[in-house]
Amino acid sequence: MKICVIGEDKRSVNLRELFLDEQVDINDADVIVTPIPFTKDNEYINGERIKINDLIDMISKSNKILISGSINSNICEKLKEKNIKFYDLMKYEEFSIMNAIATSEGAIKKAIEMTNFTLNNSNILILGYGRIGKILANNLSGFGAKIYCEARKKKDIALIKSMGYNEIDLKDLDIFLPNMDIIFNTVPYMMLDKKRLDLLKEKVCIIDLASIPGGVDFEYASSKNLNVSWYLAIPSKDSPYTAAIYIKDMICDILGE
Repeated sequence: MKICVIGEDKRSVNLRELFLDEQVDINDADVIVTPIPFTKDNEYINGERIKINDLIDMISKSNKILISGSINSNICEKLKEKNIKFYDLMKYEEFSIMNAIATSEGAIKKAIEMTNFTLNNSNILILGYGRIGKILANNLSGFGAKIYCEARKKKDIALIKSMGYNEIDLKDLDIFLPNMDIIFNTVPYMMLDKKRLDLLKEKVCIIDLASIPGGVDFEYASSKNLNVSWYLAIPSKDSPYTAAIYIKDMICDILGE
């Protein structure tokens, strides 16, 4: 199949190079691959001046396949209405896990850049114990950090405990916040609101990895001069070549099927 990769982010550029033999113009392609996430404003393709509706109309008239990631439900409905065959890579568990590995490494790199102290012996809190939370905790353990993981479900609390981390039930979160040196948030819900931000030490480092709407009151954090970053699309920023390989492998699997 002939493949067209659109997007100017580093991950898309590397992916184009990997698909060099199959790469063609968008009009001649059988498959169109877009950046991840598919869009940030629901009007344009992420990082492009291509309108979503224009792309959908073009694909529907030429029977092309669309491959992207994190396609929101409204756009999914539009694609289905136009009978467009599409694949959301983030719906595949194996891809999400590999993406979480790259995200975890990039998050740790960001924490080192944002702080003037070692991860070793630091109190590090991870909010949320999903794919990213699990991998992040495992990677941080190698630095000798004191790891605390927050979760809601009893099975996750039990798993955190079994891994040797310090477990925190959400209802007890406020008790632990004042002692944290670094906080990673993976929950797309307001976890660190004004009340909780007021509990934190002055030199705390906060890195929000959650997708829109995020989990930190950034305006209030900024007013307090807290060391905070909303760090998204990490695989594309910090490990674009590896991230491109993940995508190519998934695309080959999908098209092979």
